[in-house]
Amino acid sequence: MASKRPAFRENIHRLFDEAQQADLGPGVVSLIESRATRATVREVPLDRILPNPAQPRLSYEEDSLTDLAASIREHGVLQPILVRPVGNKFELIAGERRWRASQLAERDTIPAIVAEFDEQTALEVSIIENLQREDVSPLEEAAMYRKMTDLGYSVRQLAQKIGKDKGYVENRLRLADAPPEVRELVSVRKDTISHAYELMRVTDDRLRRRLAKRVAAGDLTLAKLRAITGGETPEGELVAPTRRRARTTAGAVAVARQTDNALLDTKGKLASAVDELVELLRHPDIIEQIPDGNRANLAKYLTITRLKLENAIAILRSGIED
Repeated sequence: MASKRPAFRENIHRLFDEAQQADLGPGVVSLIESRATRATVREVPLDRILPNPAQPRLSYEEDSLTDLAASIREHGVLQPILVRPVGNKFELIAGERRWRASQLAERDTIPAIVAEFDEQTALEVSIIENLQREDVSPLEEAAMYRKMTDLGYSVRQLAQKIGKDKGYVENRLRLADAPPEVRELVSVRKDTISHAYELMRVTDDRLRRRLAKRVAAGDLTLAKLRAITGGETPEGELVAPTRRRARTTAGAVAVARQTDNALLDTKGKLASAVDELVELLRHPDIIEQIPDGNRANLAKYLTITRLKLENAIAILRSGIED
């Protein structure tokens, strides 16, 4: 049986090449390679496709579906969806927007990769495929990360699988467990994600709810919020009773010390990681072993990291100028 596996993987690669990779990405393809028992590409009747009961997406923009439906009417479905057989029907795994838009376009069939694998693999494929979309909301992303960790993925494994920084994944997992008012704030205003992380530092439920309302109303900037959560009370902000203010000041000193230590530790880790990466890349034999696609992905990731560092530098400089 093991001797047939390489031939099966080669067949899977051929199928995905013929299907223009189905817009899935390497993480999904590798999962199907390792766990599917059979895969084919065929036209599947739309009325025989069942929605994914574990679909991780919470919403779809109707306007974008309408535009996609118009494109499908004119050009057809250019990239197949991914389904798995369930009895005499098929369960949708990836490509829900194309499936929905095809229904709006009143098509009878849709091109699909039909692969046989178990429910856990189906859930993992669906989550990873959705995480690669640019229009996933922070809350959807957080929920998907939590599902992946529930499936047994460590934070590091998950970060590697989806090509994200480990710290980024950890922050999104914090959002998955955030209080209701914080989650509601992010759902209403996606530009408040940094505010949300700051609000989660507030242990007083009533104070956190008040602050969340002010952020939602646009009355509280991130800088002022950080001053509050750090124990400072800028002029015009919340006025606390004397005893509470004393406790807050003591807490601010402790938080400041922890912050300084954390910054020093993070700075040391960053310097060490960069030095290690540069040292590795200086060896020609290592570079030659990296496939061109992985090299391009690494270059893209480093470019994004550089932009994040430039953003951090800008934040620090703005604080000095203030």
